[in-house]
This record gives sequence, structure tokens and C-alpha cells, in this order.
Amino acid sequence: MIEGASRVIQGSTRPGDYRGPMRIVSLLPAATDLVAVLGELPGLVGRTHECDWPPGHVEHVPVVTRAEFDPDALSSREISEATHRGSGLYTLDSARLAGLAPDVVFTQDLCEVCAVSYRQVSEAVRTLDTGPLVVSLEPATLDGVLDCLRQVGDVLGVPDRAAAEIATLRTRLAALPRPGTRPRVVALEWLDPIWPAGHWVPEQIASAGGEPLLASPGEHTRPVPWDAVVEARPDVLLLMPCGFAPGRTLAEAPSLADRPGWADLPAVRAGQVWVLDGPAYFNRPGPRVVRGAEILAEIFGGGNPPPSEARRFTVPR
Repeated sequence: MIEGASRVIQGSTRPGDYRGPMRIVSLLPAATDLVAVLGELPGLVGRTHECDWPPGHVEHVPVVTRAEFDPDALSSREISEATHRGSGLYTLDSARLAGLAPDVVFTQDLCEVCAVSYRQVSEAVRTLDTGPLVVSLEPATLDGVLDCLRQVGDVLGVPDRAAAEIATLRTRLAALPRPGTRPRVVALEWLDPIWPAGHWVPEQIASAGGEPLLASPGEHTRPVPWDAVVEARPDVLLLMPCGFAPGRTLAEAPSLADRPGWADLPAVRAGQVWVLDGPAYFNRPGPRVVRGAEILAEIFGGGNPPPSEARRFTVPR
């Protein structure tokens, strides 16, 4: 197993102990994606309010979390400030979780901005009589993401299905076309403050033939001054704020154009500023990160991915 990709924090991984489909609660959207790819959605009895894939297949599943504020009512700066004040972003409905009597709970301890906190989960599970298996998924690299798929497959008793899916994903990564010249790429997972996208995103960029700037593979990044972007002089600028749909990103992106040096960025001059669907293909450590790398390969190769996946950004006139 890739070190740091996942860990069992309560219970033991013995799928054979269960009779019939396991009752699954996913407290992480990426985990729901993994469960779906493995064909185990019929066992999903609880999810987060942000679990939205695949469309038409999870909406009926009971929701056990909620946001403590309306993110659409706050700016990126206000959301960031709330986070750094220690404000909880999400609340877990412990009573509803208990009523679902899960056999396994998938959670995470990687980022409290991305999902309900590990502390809330551990405290809630400690009070349950059923003693569910709790697995924390914590990948930091592409290999780690694929290893989480392997472990989830082991936990759910479908290791062969997991192995087949991993092989397919690796084949798709290996088949990515490479551009003739490697573009220099800055990817941002938050716009105010400026926050470079780390963890597996630099590998997505490199797999697609680009040269990632401002972040290294597996790195848990920190905010940087806007000057760092200007000094990096990227050929391509990718906007993929964590948790934001493309429409929300497009609404906030014009604020970048007011910053000093924007017009002189090579990416701006070349029309290579792109708004991407971060939650679908870049923010969540699930199987769709491979599609994210494919989208980047299309961009770097001079193509135009579907508008639902990537949109050029130009300053409104």
C-alpha cells in the first residue's frame, strides 16, 4: 500500500465477516465516487450533502452532513477567514448516522475544508453500538488515489473489480498524448488568497505533458502572494477552486484581472486561462482525476474540451 493513502482507524478489515451487501456511509465525496466505480452503490445508505456523482444515482441516499454556512453567500476571502478562525465548515448528524447502522464508514483526515472533520467522525462513531469499520482515505499522490481504490475494493469484498479498474485507469494515464513543447503551468485551487493546487494536481499536469509550477507532487501547499504567479510567468493558468462549480469560479475570476501584472502573463496574452470543474476532476481524490489529466492533455495540445469540463476565461468587456 502507498504510505499515507489510507488507514483503518476503527474495526478490522474482514469482508468475509459480513453477510449480504455491506451498509456503507460515505463522509467524503471522493469515497462515494470510488464506491460507484466499484459497482457498490446499492450498499450506500448515507452520504454527505456534497456527494453528487454519478448524477441520478445518489440523490435518494440519506444525507448525514450539512454546511454551517451558505458558501454562495460568502466570498472566497470570507470562506478562507472562517476556516482560519477555526470555524467548523461542516456538521455531522450523529443521530442519523447511528440510525443508518453502517457496517463501514469512509472518511478522511486530509483537509477539514474538503469534508467533515476526522474528530467529528471519531467522536460520533465511538458512541455507536454497531462498531462499524472506519476507513480514513488520505491520498496525496496519483498512486495514492489508485491505492485507495484498491483498499476500498478490499474492504467491500470486490478486490478483482478494483484491480481491473486500477489497470484501466493506469492504461488511460499511460496513453495521454504529450505536446511538442511542455507548457509551464500554474494551477490555483483558491483565488483569494492565492493558493496553488498541490497533492496529485502537479502529477495530473505532468502526466498531460505540462511543467507544474508553484507546487510539487504530493505537497500540501500554502497560500502564496500574487507576485509568485506573476514571477512564474505561466504559459497556462488553470483555475480550479476547491468545491466551486465552474459558474462560481467564472463569477470570481474577473477579480484576478484587477491584480498587477495580469495582462502581462503569457497565459493571458495567449488566451490560455482556463476555468475547470475542480470538484469533478481535480479537488477530489477519486477515479475522475484521470479524466482531469485527459482534459489537461487536450488543453496543452491545443484542443478544446467540452464546455462542461473546461472553459476559456477572458476578461469581460
